Parts: sequence; C-alpha cells; structure tokens
Amino acid sequence: MNDNKTSKRPSSEINQLGNLSRESWKIFQIIAEFVEGFERLSHIAPSVSIFGSARIDHDHPYYQLTENIARELSDAGFTIVSGGGPGIMEAANKGAFEGKSPSVGLNIFLPNEQSGNTYQDISLNFRHFFSRKVMFVKYASAYVVLPGGFGTLDELAEILTLVQTGKSRKIPIILVGTEFWQGLLEWFSSSMLNTGTISASDLDLMQLVDNPEQVANAIFEYYENRSFEPSTEEQQKLLEL
Repeated sequence: MNDNKTSKRPSSEINQLGNLSRESWKIFQIIAEFVEGFERLSHIAPSVSIFGSARIDHDHPYYQLTENIARELSDAGFTIVSGGGPGIMEAANKGAFEGKSPSVGLNIFLPNEQSGNTYQDISLNFRHFFSRKVMFVKYASAYVVLPGGFGTLDELAEILTLVQTGKSRKIPIILVGTEFWQGLLEWFSSSMLNTGTISASDLDLMQLVDNPEQVANAIFEYYENRSFEPSTEEQQKLLEL
C-alpha cells in the first residue's frame, strides 16, 4: 500500500502547489530588484525622469527634441533617467550621455519592442513594472513626459496619483508638446473636472511646454526657493512609496 499522500492528490492540485512554490520564490527576485535599484541609484540626485514612446524613429522631430532636452538638463547638473529602450527613451539617454551628468536606463524585459540602448552610464534590468516604477519616482526631482503610448500614459497617471494622494512629494510634472497633449488636458477639464472626479487643483500639477528652455526654466523656477533634496517629511513619504 502506498502511503505517499502526494501521489493521491489530483494532478491539478499538484500543479497548483508547484505554482505557489514558484510564486513564493519570486519574492526574492523582486527583493533583489529593489535592493539593486536602491544601491545603484541612491547617489544620482538631482535627477529628471524622462518618458515617451519607444516607437519614435531617429529622424522624428520628437527624437531630436528629447535629445536636446536631455542634453540641456544634463549640462545643468541633472542625472537623466529613462526606460532604457529605443525611441524617446534612447533620445533621452543619448542627450544625457553626451552631456555632463550620468545617463541612467531602467530597462524592462518585454516580449517585443524593448531592447536596451547603448547610451547608458548606469543600466538596470527589471522583470517587474512595479519595482521599476518605484525607481522612476523615488529619486526624481522632476518628470518630463513627451508623446507616447499606453506605457507613457501609465507613468504619467502613476506620478499624478502619487502626488495627488500625498503618497509622494510634489515635483514638476512637465508635458512636452502642445499639439500632442492639448486634447488630453481638455478632456481632463471637460470630462473629469466637470464630473467631479478630479479637482481644479489637480490640473495645476501639470505644465505644458514645447521646447528645452521651457523645460529647464520650469524646473529651476520650482526649486528657486527650496532645495532639490527632499525635506524630512518628503523623505518619509518616499520611504513609504
């Protein structure tokens, strides 16, 4: 008689136990992503996180615009952080790489599209979007958002939610490209604000600009009377992201 209880279990239950075991062990992979990110990025401040589409070609005006923005901010002393991939991300890293400050790429493993660009002084690789998102926010002095798709909208909504709810410190959130973003901002006002799902003050969390000088000016004006370093209260918020 076989006393092995496992052999009496249905194969579906055995598979579920195996999946649970694999999921439990993934905790250590997630911890490793956070630890490496904290250790390698804790010294990059002040930094600016730049977002935009991976599908923008090298010859597109948005690519050159992004490169110029990143170069200007890099020369002004800001570490530039991007998603590390092609398109706008590459342009951001390239501009920073050619500037005076470090270029950081937070790469993500994806079935398609994502492949690391070659303009990264610091390169990290993530399997999980949520741990990568923390790294974008935790050390950023500003967010610069260029035209993009769902991923870009996701990052924009993430920082707006964190600031709106007080889970992160308030920083400049700068949308670049009036022609691209104006329709979305009008919809925020005509639909979300009019319905009462956001407040008028929430719209003030964002600025809309069109050129590198305006981006730099918006950041420096915000920090004119305060330090780039988070206050004690803000540091506590960042610890609880």
